[in-house]
Amino acid sequence: MLVVTPGDPAGVGPEVTAKALDQLDIDAVVVGDQTAFSRWSGRPVVEPPAGDEPVEVRALRFAVAGCLDGRFTAMVTGPIHKARLAARGFHHAGHTGFLGELCSASPVMAFTGGDLRVALVTTHIPLSAVSQAITSERLAHVFDVASAELRGRLDLVGRLLVCGLNPHAGDGGVLGREEIDVIEPAIAAARARGLHVEGPVSAEAAFRRMRAGHADMVVAMYHDQGLAPLKLVDFGRSVNWTLGLPIVRTSVDHGTADDIAGQGIADAASMVAAIRLAQRLG
Repeated sequence: MLVVTPGDPAGVGPEVTAKALDQLDIDAVVVGDQTAFSRWSGRPVVEPPAGDEPVEVRALRFAVAGCLDGRFTAMVTGPIHKARLAARGFHHAGHTGFLGELCSASPVMAFTGGDLRVALVTTHIPLSAVSQAITSERLAHVFDVASAELRGRLDLVGRLLVCGLNPHAGDGGVLGREEIDVIEPAIAAARARGLHVEGPVSAEAAFRRMRAGHADMVVAMYHDQGLAPLKLVDFGRSVNWTLGLPIVRTSVDHGTADDIAGQGIADAASMVAAIRLAQRLG
């Protein structure tokens, strides 16, 4: 059975969770703020154990524990509000790092939408810090995790197409040396381990080739390089898929949407897609 955490009770998470579960007509355990969820659904809600942390954080702890001990087959999460959580002492930049801590794992953030899949080498860090964060060790980890998940969860070959960091993938060193000094050697090492990894290529070429069926996943060097094209093509229906955990976790591709929260007009398509993918993977 799936477990779903609607996320921030002040955002659209409770609404899209209720709408998605009603549309799909499936059994799932909902863990979160009962008052917020009951506004949109008569389904029962499991309140997470009491504590000093916000309810959405306590819900995540409960859901992860249930997945690890086999009570749940997979977890699906609604959006959290990073700034509001940070103001209350939450020290993670989002779900991914927190889930990694709870699972004692080093996860990789990935998204899937339409005919695109993308894994991110770096995630929620300033653009000025990206170059230093792209190391041979980090690239090897992303390549290994993404390949294993594509093969094990989706029964694919695991063909990875790697973006360069710089425009035109560095143009042979004219526009930057990260490709020559770090990315190309990491790709060569991955190929020597038997992985299907190609690149580096410019991001626009990588996504065109992915859409043409020449790769199973694009590996992007930083957040917006990977998510801007995917969300342009499939925003509102794409899914955040956390790779490298001992459990299955998917999530919506949007935030709390405070500007429309409580109005009953939130689109549940991404939550529907996240639940369907969790069912498939779990």
